[in-house]
Formats: sequence, structure tokens, C-alpha cells
Amino acid sequence: SIVAKELLSGQKVVIFQCDEVCISGSLVRNKVKYAQFRRKRMNTNPNRGPFHYKSPARMVWRTIRGMVHQKTKRGQDALSRLATFEGIPAPYDKMKRKVVPAALRQIRLKPHRDYCVMGDLADAVGWKHKELLGRLEGKRKVEADEWFAKKKKRVELVKKAEESAKGDLEKVNAILANAGYD
Repeated sequence: SIVAKELLSGQKVVIFQCDEVCISGSLVRNKVKYAQFRRKRMNTNPNRGPFHYKSPARMVWRTIRGMVHQKTKRGQDALSRLATFEGIPAPYDKMKRKVVPAALRQIRLKPHRDYCVMGDLADAVGWKHKELLGRLEGKRKVEADEWFAKKKKRVELVKKAEESAKGDLEKVNAILANAGYD
């Protein structure tokens, strides 16, 4: 619902790792609910819908579509600003990501309540890419760890350089502080 409100207010939203989204209720309960949902189809021509997606990203997209009045121009524009992905694809893996604290499982659900992960549910209903996604995400995480180690070294070097040049820059820093630069 937080994402739907942001979309309707004009914000562009990209949701990553839809396979790790948590849903309240046990896996068994959610499998039964999804099986009932998959039984709903058009009697004379099932090709006309409703369509039941097996991919976690499309499941999340469809859930948010239900929260947005998507038959109006405003709702269609809002949905066009939404992008959902399993894992973190190439252009976004180098960008800074944000977490919505109000949407965290630890805040939304009581500690003793059952929950299931969207990737497990999708795998149970016929999504065939869980293993592939695991391999790709493992590779991405290794590369990200290497990059972060390099970044920490770079920050450390900058800190050392600032410490060694502290005496030389004392006069300059005082002048800059008087000018309003901290």
C-alpha cells in the first residue's frame, strides 16, 4: 500500500528482490489460496483472462495493480511508473537503494506469526527460475563485496591523507570556516 500511494503521488518506484518479499500466513496456507486463485478463469475462453502469473515480480506487480485504480488514466500512469524485478538487475546493482521501514516484516507482523517468502510460493506454484536466480545473485553479491572492500580501503587512504595534511591545511580550514564552509 505504501508503494501504491507513492505511485499515485507521481513517484517512480523500482522494487528489487521480489523473490524475497514476505507474505503473512504459512506457505501451506498461501499455496492453497493461490491454488484457489488459479482456478478462477473465464469459462468459455480462458485465454481472455484472468491471468495468473508465476513469477514473484509479476505477483507483486499484480498485487499493487489491485491497490491502484488501474482503469483510469491516473492509475495507468501510476502503474507505468512501477518496475518489479527478481534479484537486482544490471543497471540498478550499482545504484544506491532505499528500504521502506514501514514495510519491513519485523514491523508489520507480530513475532509469533507465520509468514512465507514469495520466491518459495512462486517455486511451489510453478516458477522455474529459482535456482538460476540464486546463482546470479550469488555472483552479484561476491562482486559487491569486492567493490565494498575496495571502497573501504579508499576511504581509509583519504582519512590518512587528511590526517597527514592536517597541520598544513589548518590555516586554509580556518579561512573556509569564516566564509561559511564547514
